[in-house]
Amino acid sequence: MWTNTKVTQLLGIDYPIMQGPFGGNFSTAALTAAVSNAGGVGGYGAYTLSPQEIYDAVKQINALTNKPYNVNLWVSDSDAPGVAITDEQYEATKALFKPYFDETGIPFPAKPAPFISRYENQLQVIFDTKPKIFSFVFGIPSADVLERSRRLGILTAGAATTLDEALALDAAGVDMIIASGFEAGGHRPSFLAPAEQSTMGTFVLLQLIKEKVKVPVIAAGGIANGRGVAAALTLDADAVQVGTAFLATEESGALPIHREMLLSGAAKNTILTRAFTGRLGRGIMTPIAKDVVGHEKSILPFPLQTTFISSLRKAAIEKQRWDLVFFWSGQIGPLLHHTKAADLMRSLVEDTTKFLEHRA
Repeated sequence: MWTNTKVTQLLGIDYPIMQGPFGGNFSTAALTAAVSNAGGVGGYGAYTLSPQEIYDAVKQINALTNKPYNVNLWVSDSDAPGVAITDEQYEATKALFKPYFDETGIPFPAKPAPFISRYENQLQVIFDTKPKIFSFVFGIPSADVLERSRRLGILTAGAATTLDEALALDAAGVDMIIASGFEAGGHRPSFLAPAEQSTMGTFVLLQLIKEKVKVPVIAAGGIANGRGVAAALTLDADAVQVGTAFLATEESGALPIHREMLLSGAAKNTILTRAFTGRLGRGIMTPIAKDVVGHEKSILPFPLQTTFISSLRKAAIEKQRWDLVFFWSGQIGPLLHHTKAADLMRSLVEDTTKFLEHRA
């Protein structure tokens, strides 16, 4: 039976289906719990939150489910930790984005202050609350963190965008590896080489990693229906991670217009860009994303670019200038149609069963 995999055995869940954890307030306790209660694993992206906010989120999740779920952090949450950008950098960024600020009629924000990493403080919440899974992106936690997680009974899962990253995670002793293909929406969580050099497709990456590691491997990117789940399992994935399809459901923290865009024809055109955060990520094509191609040196490092662009995003939303807003999305967007998390889970399970039985 397709539901009996290393991941379902390890986690004690019904189905090898995980919900991608969304950062930036796109995760909700309601979505996390809905997926876990339906027999999969809900995920909560907490990298932008303070420790107290993570405690509060975990409390909300625990009130809604007693099933396993995943809390996700970013090992590297800044490309310039504690470093001030120069006036020259800031002026170059202003010049690149001036047409869009002029269009919305808002002044430029002040030069972003240096960013202080939250990661070390966030870790204590993981140890205190003990989620079933602690997943992470953009690097590998220290050996001490991984060992403490093991002692506390917390399973660990790291994201890899290349075989080399998977081998590094395996050598560090993580419990599961998430093979993150370039089809996925959101940020490319590369950490050994620039993200632009780490754009391998999910199913190629999955096969390469499965050949070299013994720990369970979870396929992520370009999977939103039973056909995709069946394909990943046929290639020996131990589970799948579904992101964009769950982002489009009512339980997610996405704006209504974001969910509407994901379910519209606009979702057929996506792009990888650094324009909106400073790190490479995939979302629905915008004029800004197209215009800055070739001018990446004038984009501020993550997350200072997010700070810089936030006032433009706010003004664009207020004026309903959706062409100036970057909506995160994977390439699978045109196949989405479920608006309820429970309905999506039911469809994934039923359609996977149908495809695999037909194949047999």
